[in-house]
Amino acid sequence: MTSNQNNNWQFAKAVLRKPFTIGAIAPSSALIATELAAVVPIDCAPVVVELGPGTGSVSDAIAARLPTGGRHIAVEVDGDLVAHLRRTRPRVETIWGDACDLTGLLDAAGVDRVDAIVCALPWSLIDVGKQRAILDQIAEVLTREGRVSVLAYPHAHWLPRAHDFRIALHGTFSEVVRGPVVWRNAPPALVYRCGRPMTRAISL
Repeated sequence: MTSNQNNNWQFAKAVLRKPFTIGAIAPSSALIATELAAVVPIDCAPVVVELGPGTGSVSDAIAARLPTGGRHIAVEVDGDLVAHLRRTRPRVETIWGDACDLTGLLDAAGVDRVDAIVCALPWSLIDVGKQRAILDQIAEVLTREGRVSVLAYPHAHWLPRAHDFRIALHGTFSEVVRGPVVWRNAPPALVYRCGRPMTRAISL
């Protein structure tokens, strides 16, 4: 079995185990993975956190940009996917946990500031309270110049939780840029790039 076939098989098993926590029907394409990873700094020794790495397609795009000395931490809620990532991508520090507990998980890993955060979470399946809890913690740990990339799906644009998420996103960051739709993804997807949390902008 090739690496790509293995990723697809692992993804399919995750969907069957938890059909209401997986927002896609296949692993992210190389094109959308590259879009998501574009917020990763390519110099110094950044700390990068990936939320919802799944089978690791976006993890590979992050690794391709991450400079020597950089740290890549991935938070995944599915235990079997955690085992898969630890086996196939040992250089990634994969943590079994929920993004709602982000600050606690990072504190346990000895991290209090993050240079980039890459999110491939199924936001349209997450209730607004958890959405805001995750975004608040992202804003708390992000460095002043840090950036966040967020995956979204146009087909889910009109779902109530997707609408709630856009409101929460614009309420958390003063910089929110919507990228173009990447049609060569299943399903088609786009990336929001965000920076300057509102709370930090007020305090400056």
